[in-house]
Amino acid sequence: MEEKLIQRLESAVARLESLSLSGGAASAAASGDDEPLDPSILAYEDLIRQYLGRVSAAAEKIGGLVLDVTKVLQQAFAVQKDLLIQVKQTKKPDNAGLAEFLKPLHEVITKANALTEGRRSDFFNHLKSAVDSLSALAWIAYTGKECGMSMPIAHVEESWQMAEFYNNKILVEYKTKDPNHLEWAKALKELYLPGLRDYVKSFYPLGPVWSSTGKAVSAAPSKPKAPAPGAPAPPPPPSASLFSSETSQASSSRPKEGMAAVFQEINSGKPVTTGLRKVTDDMKTKNRADRTGIVGTQEKESRTSSPSFSKAGPPKLELQMGRKWAVENQIGKKDLVISDCDSKQSVYIFGCKDSVVQIQGKVNNITLDKCTKMGILFTDVVAACEIVNCNRVEVQCQGSAPTVSVDNTAGCQFYLSKDALGASITTAKSSEVNILVPASGPDGDWAEHALPEQFIHVFKDGRFETTPVSHSAGGI
Repeated sequence: MEEKLIQRLESAVARLESLSLSGGAASAAASGDDEPLDPSILAYEDLIRQYLGRVSAAAEKIGGLVLDVTKVLQQAFAVQKDLLIQVKQTKKPDNAGLAEFLKPLHEVITKANALTEGRRSDFFNHLKSAVDSLSALAWIAYTGKECGMSMPIAHVEESWQMAEFYNNKILVEYKTKDPNHLEWAKALKELYLPGLRDYVKSFYPLGPVWSSTGKAVSAAPSKPKAPAPGAPAPPPPPSASLFSSETSQASSSRPKEGMAAVFQEINSGKPVTTGLRKVTDDMKTKNRADRTGIVGTQEKESRTSSPSFSKAGPPKLELQMGRKWAVENQIGKKDLVISDCDSKQSVYIFGCKDSVVQIQGKVNNITLDKCTKMGILFTDVVAACEIVNCNRVEVQCQGSAPTVSVDNTAGCQFYLSKDALGASITTAKSSEVNILVPASGPDGDWAEHALPEQFIHVFKDGRFETTPVSHSAGGI
């Protein structure tokens, strides 16, 4: 703490000496301006020295484009320091005046953006991280709740979130390569969080405090000059800066698009119904003869059908290559039977709806894929019974099934026989999965057990402990 106070006093003495040598001390005393000694300015200098100094030190070790963009970063913070000093000597400007006031900072940010253009370099993530982070300096443009910006503290945090995407890429890429890059990325984050954020929170939580008696700022008149003969055409106007959408008068006069246009029209004070056509009685649905208001069964069925059901291809039930039973595109068939099968064959049921398939005999594998309102009855399976991408299905095992898999399915009732109670059941991305097991007595009812859909994860003793969220069983 004492060292920091000594550093502040030394820096203050150095500034006073420079002012006295240049004759500026007399003018400062005459005007009563003591901004260089203001606590907020001293704190900003500490911010630059402590946090930005770390970024610069790491950039010196890396060199190249990383050092170049860091120097632009230093320029931007230096410009904002000058603006903070000027704020205390300036009356609160209008939108056009504010844009003129912030022009030096805008020019530095434009210079930084130019580094990310053109051919993508090996340090693209460094450039983007630094350049995107500079939007946090726009907190100084906050003029009130109606300016269209978040409050200064929130603006700094939100701006860093845009830059953090690229900053995290640096941390991942150089985790085992070069510690200097890791130091640069970590120092850059700390420059804004907590550095700039805490500074703004301490001195300007409601935005810059303008002088009530200072000088006024007005927009500089623009006088375009005709190009000289043979001279190249002037460059196009710069793209909208981070200030233009919030502070410049030109941006507020541009035609709005999307929802912005809607709100602009509402706020204009004009009748919102201007230009709308009047709906006459014969145009109303209830009075139209071609609209009875009754939805046909076929139309309703087409609207409510499951998107997972596929109507492509003709119905199929056949044994392919002597190894695979293919049941495809069956609709409303309740009497589908596969009887002549053996343990080396598999059954693949695809794109069927509102049907029932009986598999009489032992098969190697059963797969139910993209089916809706299906019923499957089988005896024994050697490997597994898989239910994938289905909606509202019922499956009953009368014999044994070592493995049951339910994936991306909404609504599944699975009946296990006594011989299949030891089955391993796996579920993923599925809901309303209910397993029914037979009662212990010969005349008992089936007992229904709902498999958990949600889980609670708690970090404890260095690892996560996962417990299911209990809920009651529900039928299909």
